[in-house]
Amino acid sequence: MFAFRFFSAALLLSGLSLCHAPAARAQVVTEGPDSVRIATRPVADSTRRTERLLGLPVTRPQKAALLALALPGAGQIYNHRYWKLPLVYGGLGGVGYGLFFYQSRYRQYVDGKNQLLDNPGMKLSDLDGKEVRLETSAANVERGVVFYRRNRDTFIAYTALVYGITVLDALVDAHLRDFDISDDLSLRLDPALLPGRGTMPGAGLALSLHLKR
Repeated sequence: MFAFRFFSAALLLSGLSLCHAPAARAQVVTEGPDSVRIATRPVADSTRRTERLLGLPVTRPQKAALLALALPGAGQIYNHRYWKLPLVYGGLGGVGYGLFFYQSRYRQYVDGKNQLLDNPGMKLSDLDGKEVRLETSAANVERGVVFYRRNRDTFIAYTALVYGITVLDALVDAHLRDFDISDDLSLRLDPALLPGRGTMPGAGLALSLHLKR
């Protein structure tokens, strides 16, 4: 009987201690005596003003963006992304050619329209523009002015868009130069004793970042 009472009291004390003990939890441990050592490589901060441009301190992304803004492709050269140069010059060359084509045709039709207004009896075959002389009526010349002006404005927007993309690419690329995207990083969960509210530590999991060897 005494042994049964002693065993019941021991079970009761054990249950109370478990109720007051801190619950097990997962935690990302990065510092402290109970943490797992995190093996990382120091990298340069791209947001620090460690570069110079015309004597002024700038960050690496700022310098790349300003160079790309001043000269197409200069930002890519600064970032050592030489393989992007054909894309930069190819894109700008394509939209630039379209802009030149529609602008030249627009000027021809505008000049032809003005000649017809100044000389009502003038024949279309006597106009200065080569393309305008092929039209069959003054109404077609007017429609040509509207058509080529609209397409010229569209290619102005295309040129601005492509130019902005090249600047944005240089800016983002400079930000990502120090970002580690290799496959040498791994995460690992390990059991650990975590500090509790009282003197008794609690059980938990430590999430650690490691470099693969």
